[in-house]
Amino acid sequence: MGIVAIALASTGALMLSGCAGGAETSAEGSAIITTNGTEPQMSLIPTNTTEVGGGKIITSIFAGLVSYSASGEIQNEVAKSIESDDATNWTVTLNDDWTFTNDEPVTAQSFVDAWNYGALFDNAQGSSYFFDNIVGFSDVQNSMDDPSGAVGEDGAPMQVGDPLTDGMSGLKVVDDTTFTVELAGTEADWPLRLGYSAYSPLPSVAFEDMDAFGQNPIGNGPYMLASADAWQHDVQIDLVTNPNYAGVRTPKNDGLTIIFFASFDAGYAAVQGGDLDVLDQIPESALASYESDFPDTFVNEPAAVFQAFNMPYYLEHWSGEEGKLRRAALSMAIDRAEITDVVFQGTRTPATDFTSPVIAGYSDSLKGSEVLEYNPEEAVALWAEADAISPYTGTFDIAYNSDGPHQAWVDAVVNSVKNTLGIDAVGKPYPTFAAAIDDRDTQALTGGTRAGWQADYPSLYNFLAPLYKTGAGSNYEGYSSEAFDTLLTDGAAASSVEEATAKYVEAQEVLLQDLPTIPLWYQNTSGVWSDTVSNVEFGRDSVPLYHEITKN
Repeated sequence: MGIVAIALASTGALMLSGCAGGAETSAEGSAIITTNGTEPQMSLIPTNTTEVGGGKIITSIFAGLVSYSASGEIQNEVAKSIESDDATNWTVTLNDDWTFTNDEPVTAQSFVDAWNYGALFDNAQGSSYFFDNIVGFSDVQNSMDDPSGAVGEDGAPMQVGDPLTDGMSGLKVVDDTTFTVELAGTEADWPLRLGYSAYSPLPSVAFEDMDAFGQNPIGNGPYMLASADAWQHDVQIDLVTNPNYAGVRTPKNDGLTIIFFASFDAGYAAVQGGDLDVLDQIPESALASYESDFPDTFVNEPAAVFQAFNMPYYLEHWSGEEGKLRRAALSMAIDRAEITDVVFQGTRTPATDFTSPVIAGYSDSLKGSEVLEYNPEEAVALWAEADAISPYTGTFDIAYNSDGPHQAWVDAVVNSVKNTLGIDAVGKPYPTFAAAIDDRDTQALTGGTRAGWQADYPSLYNFLAPLYKTGAGSNYEGYSSEAFDTLLTDGAAASSVEEATAKYVEAQEVLLQDLPTIPLWYQNTSGVWSDTVSNVEFGRDSVPLYHEITKN
């Protein structure tokens, strides 16, 4: 999410202003679980939700073909089977006992319509690139600039901007419970990605007014919105269990209240005071004390979360050979080991690649990874080489959202850069995540920007394609490399996981040369919970498995 991405495009728990309390909102005696969250950046449409705050809501109220266990294994949800003889042409068969919360059946058409909507260029969905391996994707990514008298299927004249096609030709509905997918090439692990929220189905009512639907979505997941006004913007969202849910994530509670705290400190205090059940990230102020504060109710374990900061290519001094030298100098000027020990109290691990140690295929010995090691002498030498091309003047800054726990590490990074390179370096706080991401979207940054990725699905590819592939939805800073794109495509088309992994390793070695992002560390799942709840378990993406939590 990713976000993530994260994905967020950027990841980490990114808190927006809201109430500081966690009162249950349901009838007295019901088992509503209270937890922290963030105000979603966009309306709640699965194909346009790419950040953590909206993502944890989307995955709670929608169910796709598959979902993921705590360890990242796929398990069937709406899908009865996903089969292929050649890893290119796939047949998806659905279970026939699924409905949306408005009682509309979940059918093959529900998936095909939703995926086509997500892919269509004119709909400008943030996750459209997740469909780029389906035959016909390139057609729906183009609109007609010159209709030249063409007519649509209804016989009406086509207008400028009308789509060339109603949908991807690689998607075909066979019957209510069967559809086929033709991929542009072999992809043996294609089913692995299908638990990501972008692949959710949509009811027909969504297409009547997608903006309105996104404010009060109708899903088919384990939870549903408690009422038409359940989403109190910048405050919280109230979810209750879906009585018709037919999957493997059946809730053991009555619902969720996800509260948008102004800070992690406020959320931590709420757990301590018994006003919040679960907090999925520990504030900087409590890193030294959370184990003693919650001796039996804390977690600190590896997660599929990567953190970094990016340097936009559109800024002077940060492109071409000069930019490559400066990126390497910055990376070698940062003492990751000291920062993870001192600032994060061991809840982070210095990065050696662009993925995560909990993902199959991870490597800590990539060619060129020495650029991620603290080497002040080499950093100074590289910076001097860059200055010989064009002298650097002014202040170097790293943008971050101050409503999340970022100031301490940003200050530590810029101080490391300042002390090593002898330049003026500062953190640049934005009041909210939304404000920070807006400047990334509009290319209005003046320096670096904190970044990261929380896995959408457990694959090396998911850490690479959305962030660094040319034109990808979360490639905000404009990186483009033909060599990287080719290796990524070759890996996706490999006939075995081993062959794919080898290509993804090579692709990362290209990234180590170019450094479109400066890898910093891997984030652990680090959270606490009150003695008001039991059976708290976190997934490989650091998000609690809400459906498993029980109220004491």
